[in-house]
Amino acid sequence: MAGEIPNGERSAHRAAGRRLGVRDEHAVLTTAEEFQEKARAAEPPRVLLVEGKDDKHVAIQLSLSSQDNLDFCVIDKGSKPELLPSIPSEINTEGRVSVGILVDVDDDVQSTWQAVADKLRSAGVQPPACPARGGTIIDVEGRPRVGIWLMPDNESHGELEDFFAGMIPPGDPVWPLSEAYIEDIPERHRKFAQGKILRAKVHAWLAARRRPRPMGLAIKAGDLDVNAANSREFLAWLRRLFG
Repeated sequence: MAGEIPNGERSAHRAAGRRLGVRDEHAVLTTAEEFQEKARAAEPPRVLLVEGKDDKHVAIQLSLSSQDNLDFCVIDKGSKPELLPSIPSEINTEGRVSVGILVDVDDDVQSTWQAVADKLRSAGVQPPACPARGGTIIDVEGRPRVGIWLMPDNESHGELEDFFAGMIPPGDPVWPLSEAYIEDIPERHRKFAQGKILRAKVHAWLAARRRPRPMGLAIKAGDLDVNAANSREFLAWLRRLFG
């Protein structure tokens, strides 16, 4: 069911909790489950649609870090090709108040925006010609409020990892070493695509933590600067959408 933590993912949280200590384990599980409890309702009124579990947990942990107590749940659609076709039905679900759409730009801002815009039009929501720098919010009388955030910043090529990299604290001594490690891998030995170099650097940095953890838990653990400009902007968008 949307919003529940699958058994495998629950085990990962518990493993992380064992590394962090019993009290931290309980905090990670309880906070994430409480945050998503409303998603167990048949049709939650305020939803954020995301591509995958990393997007889900980054959004949850950033929201929790702000202590805004925003009332929404996150629905993991599994991928962009699965998320996009679901947009009209999610908007048209009875009782919906707000629908947020969080997708990676990947290689082309305009084509990603048009793909989202086409689905909005089919749901009776007229989008603007281009995304807003601080995240798009659309209010149409008689329709749910709709918000769109194109990762990383609504105007650049990239994905979640680009956004995440913007929260790595300035002067972090491991980040340049992680960058150098990936850059020093000969191209013939690289198993990642050319356009995914930053993603590889981010995961190299995560692997070098004293307690390696996924992106969402890295936020929870305080490894990232949640007051960085990009996270503040994202949280401001969430407040406008769900506040």
